Amino acid sequence: MSRTTPDTASGSGQDTDVALSHGLKQRHLSMIALGGVIGAGLFVGSGAGIAAAGPSIVVAYAVSGLLVMLVMRMLGEMSAAHPSSGSFSAHAERAIGPWVGFTAGWSFWVLLCTAVGLEGIGAAKIVTRWLPGTPEWAWVALFMVVFCVANLAAVKNFGEFEFWFAALKVGAITLFLVLGVLAIAGVLPGTDSPGTAHLGDFLPNGGEGLVIGLLASVFAYGGLETVTIAAAESPDPVRGVARAVRTAMWRIALFYIGSMAVVVTLVPWDSKAVVEQGPYVAALDRLGIPGAARLMDVVVLVALLSAMNANIYGSSRIAYSLVARGQGPKSLGKVSAGVPRVAVLVSCLVGFGCVLLSHWRPDDVFPWLLNMIGAVILVVWIFIAVSQLRLRRALERESPERLTVRMWAFPVLTWVALAGMAAILVLMAREPDTRVQLYSTGAMTLVLALVGYARQRARAAR
Repeated sequence: MSRTTPDTASGSGQDTDVALSHGLKQRHLSMIALGGVIGAGLFVGSGAGIAAAGPSIVVAYAVSGLLVMLVMRMLGEMSAAHPSSGSFSAHAERAIGPWVGFTAGWSFWVLLCTAVGLEGIGAAKIVTRWLPGTPEWAWVALFMVVFCVANLAAVKNFGEFEFWFAALKVGAITLFLVLGVLAIAGVLPGTDSPGTAHLGDFLPNGGEGLVIGLLASVFAYGGLETVTIAAAESPDPVRGVARAVRTAMWRIALFYIGSMAVVVTLVPWDSKAVVEQGPYVAALDRLGIPGAARLMDVVVLVALLSAMNANIYGSSRIAYSLVARGQGPKSLGKVSAGVPRVAVLVSCLVGFGCVLLSHWRPDDVFPWLLNMIGAVILVVWIFIAVSQLRLRRALERESPERLTVRMWAFPVLTWVALAGMAAILVLMAREPDTRVQLYSTGAMTLVLALVGYARQRARAAR
């Protein structure tokens, strides 16, 4: 049975993207790569991880960060060799078969569309705190319309939004790190250095707390994949992917691991403010920075809107690539002025549908949906690793010149990454909260795999 698809027929991986525009510039890609690692999960969600793991959250973020670096390096190798708006979905199809591309692509599309709704809800909650009495759903609708229109018009609009969103996020976290380091060194006016006073109880809740912190940190890294999707719409996708992946290590080390180290040094891990206000607000309050809470509200709002914009873009391109490869309804693949506008509209409508579910069915359907997408990112990472194992050998044999980005210590580190993912799945199965997510995501993945395999068999029999 042949694995050749429209996306892989020439071996370039770009055949399905010929109708898309190439309006993203290198500065867009650079900022998307830089800002993609800074999300609301880091600014707010990390508080729960600190409360569970204490100062050892730094170790948790370092371990999960190493895993993410390996995943991004594998994805970068494949994306530089075969740029495609389908990213890992197209690579999985080329490496293993159409049913895997179908499963990886549509599961990620569901994740992104749901995330669009969740980010809209989070952004609306911030605005309604500023403007009490205004309806939350109306703000979500406004954000959805703005970003939907921006994504419908031209890809450069998405790039410009992300460029400035990322610039603000990078500026905010850089300023936070500078102030934090100065305070720790005891040279920030008006503050005394805490020294190591808050680091004494490094594992306050033992190994169990570290595990909870590790699981929280893994899912905070979502969003890094967007740059490999976006690169396909730049004039030089190979160079764009290569540069983004090669800078992944210092970005993760600086923004995630560095900021966690600053927070737990400045603020006691068991401070209620870490969870209630968020770790960054708690740290800035500790430094006596006026208006810290309002300032971080603005930064978190920008992070949420940035993620919303990026996920509308990413979901529409994943859907477009799937359809172009014969893996979905043809209507989603219609392109106008270089933009898959039907895919953009459908992704936005599904995202807003998730918002409505949060209001109409908050106790049954909505939690089920959240559980269903809970472990999708791990499923995607596993597909990336397996695909890279298979494609690397073929590239070395058939097109070694395409290996402009190479996975470190192949295949040893690829297997190490797979072992790390397997360990995380085991840890998720041990924790009651994450066990439900693991099983729900597993059920969705199985259903998609069966549908994809049935479609593959049906196409082969024609």
